Amino acid sequence: MCGIAGWVGYGHDVTRHEDSARAMTATMVCRGPDAGGVWTGRHVALGHRRLAVIDIEGGKQPMSAGFGVAPEAVTTYSGEVYNYRELRAELSARGHRFRTNSDTEVVLQAYLEWGDAFVERLNGMFAFAIWDTRTEELLLVRDRMGVKPLLYYPTEDGVLFGSEPKAILAHPLAEPVVDAEGLREVFGLTMTPENAVFRGMYEVRPGSMVRLSRRGLRKTRYWQLESRPHTDDLDTTVGTVREILDDTVRRQLVSDVPLCSLLSGGLDSSAVTALAARALAEEGRGERIRTFSVDFTGHAERFEANAVWEAPDAPFVKEAVAHIGTDHEDIVLDNAQLLTPEVRGAVLRALDLPTVTGDMEYSLYLLFQAVRARSTVALSGESADELFGGYSHFHDPEAVSSATFPWHLPYRRAGGQDALRTTGLWDRLDLGAYIDQRYKEAVADVPALPGESPQEARMREISHLHLTRFVNFLLDRKDRISMAVGLEVRVPFCDHRLVEYVFNTPWAMKTFDGREKSLLRAATQDVLPRSIVERKKSPYPSTQDVQYELSLRDRITALASGDSPVLDLVDPKGLRRLLERPVGSYSIGGPYSGRAVMERLIDLDAWIRGYGIRFVPEAG
Repeated sequence: MCGIAGWVGYGHDVTRHEDSARAMTATMVCRGPDAGGVWTGRHVALGHRRLAVIDIEGGKQPMSAGFGVAPEAVTTYSGEVYNYRELRAELSARGHRFRTNSDTEVVLQAYLEWGDAFVERLNGMFAFAIWDTRTEELLLVRDRMGVKPLLYYPTEDGVLFGSEPKAILAHPLAEPVVDAEGLREVFGLTMTPENAVFRGMYEVRPGSMVRLSRRGLRKTRYWQLESRPHTDDLDTTVGTVREILDDTVRRQLVSDVPLCSLLSGGLDSSAVTALAARALAEEGRGERIRTFSVDFTGHAERFEANAVWEAPDAPFVKEAVAHIGTDHEDIVLDNAQLLTPEVRGAVLRALDLPTVTGDMEYSLYLLFQAVRARSTVALSGESADELFGGYSHFHDPEAVSSATFPWHLPYRRAGGQDALRTTGLWDRLDLGAYIDQRYKEAVADVPALPGESPQEARMREISHLHLTRFVNFLLDRKDRISMAVGLEVRVPFCDHRLVEYVFNTPWAMKTFDGREKSLLRAATQDVLPRSIVERKKSPYPSTQDVQYELSLRDRITALASGDSPVLDLVDPKGLRRLLERPVGSYSIGGPYSGRAVMERLIDLDAWIRGYGIRFVPEAG
């Protein structure tokens, strides 16, 4: 796992500006603490920072390949291709010779063999650039689900690109400008594909390639969700889900460095952990998988059930550890850690944007920091809820029938939209109209299945919205925060074979026992304790300590009475009105609450100051 950056300038002799490329690459040290390098040609510079996971000695980058003396293609590559051994064998049979045991070299040789079509053969999470020295063209590629980030910034004579905005913004040609549309993305929770918030900067859409030549930029989608009839019966469907999961988890255990699993005691992470433990045992590796969970000091004593959390995680973690037989460690945090300037600053630098989920992002950072001290690679249960229908709003008739993003109903119920209205941002940014427009665009992108009932068609829409919008936010958050401490997190539920299969499974079958994630429960019940198989969906934990909210209120008070640049966007009276709600009114936390809006405003202040953000009123 790595960080990449680069610059193509057809009107520049880039070799004379290598310092700019090195500055871009230096911002990615957190993603790649083990090694780094820059390769330059007359019109191109490719930068790389490496977190060594596979072929530690041989996988150094940027890497070149070709059949002659001079390189035909050069890459800077981030990610893991899990089927690289099969591809290597096929390429060897076709006459290719390999100098390393890395998946990076397999990707390069596959490009030389099959051209752009090679990407359809890759199974994994990846984001990379290939410079073809024969045609002087650049190819940017991102994996199907967008597990690995990749952004680009067109210039007058080429493009800047990087794993994160900070890499692009380190180049003098890029400016930290944000227009009204960027602010709407920050506060609207629309998760629009390709929108990177900064004006002139774009994400490579998941499942897409961007090719740059002297003729300009051309975008191509090599993969997207398609609707197909599902003909398997229930037993076959459950068996197929298990078969794909077994294969996916087994593939993702490949590592030359210490590997662990993130364990919350919920169905998703417990299933991944149990399947990984079984695979290790079957391979005779003679080791118990290491697991880590997060908790808060005093959380069990002060815990109160609500519409989001029914029970604390700790008892379920304990049962999972005992049943699976893991080498476990609890990472216990307190409010003081979550509130330190060092942690909040580190998370802001990791995200390059204000937080969305507030304390969840700070605790994730601290969890990953602790895990990284012991392991380099971690398995995660992320994305199972989007895939199998785990969130409560999948099962809420009001959310299902609403003509908007389904996650906006819990957002409204928990006071998030009300908080934005109180500050005046809702009206100032015309968020209602913006969300409505983005929702219509998102629904129009859903592939219909002829003959499907209205109920099944609607649930297909909701599933598609989550798999193409909401999951992007979660994957980006997990990648950015984990890579900020040099930890690689793998997500078996994002295997495109599983996603394609489950997306086309009828909703009635996904909920065949009247519960959320019925298919996943049935497919993994034999490796889990009954308590976890029966456990209701519980999100990643958020602190319920009222002292945390009191600290946020103090910071909002300081913003309202100081010289914060936030006051150019929000009336101080609006900030003060946020504080008129009784303490505890925003205690639910997460992306759906007024407390998260307070977090975002505090972060907005730090973001504007730290990044030198310049606002322009309208997109342009």
